[in-house]
Amino acid sequence: MAEESTRGELIDKVVKIRRCAAVVKGGRRFSFTALVVVGDGQGKVGWGYGKANEVPPAVEKAVKDGSRKMAEVPMQGSTIPHIAKGQYGAAKVILVPAGPGTGVIAGAPLRAVCEACGISDILTKSFGSNNPTNVVKAAIRALHNLRSQHEVERLRGVSLS
Repeated sequence: MAEESTRGELIDKVVKIRRCAAVVKGGRRFSFTALVVVGDGQGKVGWGYGKANEVPPAVEKAVKDGSRKMAEVPMQGSTIPHIAKGQYGAAKVILVPAGPGTGVIAGAPLRAVCEACGISDILTKSFGSNNPTNVVKAAIRALHNLRSQHEVERLRGVSLS
């Protein structure tokens, strides 16, 4: 269901749209929620959640929310520097770096996160809950746990070669 669009320099991918019904005197009143992953395609990614009475405004609100929450992800070429694990609720994800030409091996929510971030070679696996919201949050937590080799050297005060 991942729908993609580019606004300025940002890539936004709609991961999930849900319809909610409130029962009122005249029948049902529907509202919509949108889960969107926003990235710049060069190592920055965030997720956003928007609610409105129609789908387009919900997506707009989610994109605005996601662009506020964007954070830097260390990358090594077209992949990630090392294996990363993330968890949110009952959703667990593992991100494994892959060689050039592998592509993005991932389900829909993880694929949206990786492509918005600009990762083009990665292997992923999700365990536990397959709720798209929790899978996206777990994937972004995993990406935030990544450290570049330079950063690890600086933190440990040693030189890794």
